[in-house]
Amino acid sequence: MNTRVLGNSGLEIVPLVFGGNVFGWTIDEKQSFAVLDAFIDHGFNAIDTADVYSSWAPGNKGGESETILGRWFKARPGVRDKVTLFTKVGSDLGQPGKKGLGTKWISQAIDESMARLNTDVVDLYFSHWPDSDTPYEQTLIAFQRLLAAGKIRAVGASNLNVEQLAEALQVAKDKQLPRYQVLQPEYNLYERASFEGPLRDLCIKEGLGVVTYYSLASGFLSGKYRSRADLGKSKRGEGVAKYLDDRGLDILKALDEVAAGHSAKPAEVALAWVIHSEGVTAPIVSATSVEQVESFARALELKLSEVDMAFLNQAGDD
Repeated sequence: MNTRVLGNSGLEIVPLVFGGNVFGWTIDEKQSFAVLDAFIDHGFNAIDTADVYSSWAPGNKGGESETILGRWFKARPGVRDKVTLFTKVGSDLGQPGKKGLGTKWISQAIDESMARLNTDVVDLYFSHWPDSDTPYEQTLIAFQRLLAAGKIRAVGASNLNVEQLAEALQVAKDKQLPRYQVLQPEYNLYERASFEGPLRDLCIKEGLGVVTYYSLASGFLSGKYRSRADLGKSKRGEGVAKYLDDRGLDILKALDEVAAGHSAKPAEVALAWVIHSEGVTAPIVSATSVEQVESFARALELKLSEVDMAFLNQAGDD
């Protein structure tokens, strides 16, 4: 498969990243192993997780996703070398001191993540959320130490707006500290405004890689949810309700039309749209079945024309 370089990180990935938030939540360990095996077998190589996944599920406390990944690496000798591994720090883990982007917690959090992941290095380490209580300098010093120690290979940020990212990059320049090399924003055919415009322009100007989350709008862009009656189809259904407005339904109609023209599924077209969008390196997307992984492979091969892209953009315009 063709690869793309993640901005100035030097990391090369196939431009579709597996979202590990489903591990220990919507799929158990056995099914997680099955979809991960299929993902690697299809030639993909990048997996995204976080220390907090999936604390929101009943009975969970966080770390479940990383733990399942670590067990999979242990059960599949050699597979860790094939994977570009992302994880994140900064979310509130519900225990004293285990949140935010301070130097002390980051130095502890990476060791806990690596232990769960059964690895001695994380390829790309993200700050998960902005932390107004911690200056950028402190966070970047912590990342500098992890880079020097060989515990991480590159650094990224998730959920920063254009002002926050610009400030973080300026601090890195002024203090000669590691700069963020990858951004992870929310971006899909429905949710475009927060990335398109100044934030995307800054990423392009500064050479940042961009990996998008909620790339299928929590599954809405698969076409699975067409009315409120459909929301009970999965554990993620309630998170889709906000998309069921006239604009969302117009986007689904456009996806249906383009999909029919390519003998593809709406989800495949929606992912191909992200892959072909300006400034994006790769979408992050989750799967709960081997069949969905096979669909990812078709999305990657799908070639949307300029007419297709313009048609989809028009349907999603606010």
